[in-house]
Amino acid sequence: MSEVHIVEWDDRFSVGIPLVDDQHRGLVKMTNDLYTGCRLGDDAARAFFLKTIHEAVDYVKLHFDTEEKILRKISYPDYSVHKKQHEDFVMEVLNEVKNFQDGKKFVPNTFVRFLRDWVLTHIAVSDKQYADYIIQLKKQGKLQSKA
Repeated sequence: MSEVHIVEWDDRFSVGIPLVDDQHRGLVKMTNDLYTGCRLGDDAARAFFLKTIHEAVDYVKLHFDTEEKILRKISYPDYSVHKKQHEDFVMEVLNEVKNFQDGKKFVPNTFVRFLRDWVLTHIAVSDKQYADYIIQLKKQGKLQSKA
């Protein structure tokens, strides 16, 4: 089966922090991998999802931890709001995994679309807000070149 992408990375999503941008590219890749797996057919898609989603949760937690450390370091004023968005997302994903494991109706393609929409919206809106804050700190001379 050829690989089909549900989302493409675009440099307009860049927040200007190489480590975070690399992790964002990883989130986009993970979303595409899950989407590719969902197209394998019902049983194969379910098996692929179960295998891959745990890796995805671990990756997301690592990424969120990276962002939150940066935001604490720069005393980002909306840190608690940003952290809550991360926590809500992880809880939603874990809830979907639990529902899946409990045998509740689950549509992998629907989940992947949720993942895509959340990741892109979060990067394009919330992450861009802290990126703008970092740019302002740098312009004011309150932050060195690296965040």
